[in-house]
Amino acid sequence: PALGATLRAVAGRGAEAFYSGAIAEEMVAVLGEAGGLHAAEDFAEFSSFFTTPISACYRGHTLLECPPNGQGLAALIIARILEGFDLSDASLSEADRVHILAEASKAAYAERDAILADPAHMTADVDSVLSDAHIATLRGRIRMDKASAAGDWDLPNHRDTVYVSVVDGDGNAMSLINSVFWAFGSGHYAPESGVVLQNRGASFRIDEDHPNAIGPRKRPMHTIIPAMLTKDDRLLMSFGVMGGQYQAAGHAHFVSEVVDRDKALQAASDAPRSFSFDGTLTLENTIDEATADTLAAMGHEVVRSGDPIGGCQAIALDHETGALFGASDHRKDGIALGF
Repeated sequence: PALGATLRAVAGRGAEAFYSGAIAEEMVAVLGEAGGLHAAEDFAEFSSFFTTPISACYRGHTLLECPPNGQGLAALIIARILEGFDLSDASLSEADRVHILAEASKAAYAERDAILADPAHMTADVDSVLSDAHIATLRGRIRMDKASAAGDWDLPNHRDTVYVSVVDGDGNAMSLINSVFWAFGSGHYAPESGVVLQNRGASFRIDEDHPNAIGPRKRPMHTIIPAMLTKDDRLLMSFGVMGGQYQAAGHAHFVSEVVDRDKALQAASDAPRSFSFDGTLTLENTIDEATADTLAAMGHEVVRSGDPIGGCQAIALDHETGALFGASDHRKDGIALGF
């Protein structure tokens, strides 16, 4: 009931109802009691804003991602690295496909963790990172017979994300993702307004020399990234892949399954997944033992996932017939619905 009253206030008076007045005052008080340094001005002076997506070409398509401080840049790096391999080749083994994605992911996540931050504080240039020369350098380090050294991860994992894709009868599309980071965010709750406070600030670093160092009025690096795929300036697909750290690798894998292997959306979503992160290569149980053994022989620290990896939702548009095709991942809650 308390949250319902807050939502009705926002519906009636807009964002001002949330960012100023009694609701904001209670949130500031709750945060202050927990040792937070927030002030009423931090809420009142915030304003939402439009931003321009970042993008990269992938075999004649354009992959559109959220700019920093989101990790869309990592998804684009992976896709650009993958473009240098013929993943449509039927003779390519599943172990080779998993290996290439794993090595591309290692390179992209290392770049992400070194440079990604609030764009007002980034020192790296997105266009330079995605340039042909830089991507060629990253791609050139990949050996097809041997896994590269694993990087370490020293920040929290991101969980509990919801993704929604909608396309209306006029072809307008929305790709939306939202998360409180952990199941109940920070664990702090404003009882009068019913608001559960998220804890994305856990993604800040405490290294003062890092662009993602914690600071006032600063946004942390975050993982949640909706996406779209276009061709010849026409929307082909609105999609997202939930799963915390996996999202960037998941975007590249899903797009490759659709573009390189010509799979229908649901088949691309259902395809077996792997994820190279934090020193291990995690495989879903649908990847066979022979593939796992080959990857281990290459030097990957292979582990089996007890849980599904990620969750995909997508809508594709057929501009010739006007048909829409939806897919919802069997790994988690969701539905593909047309009406």
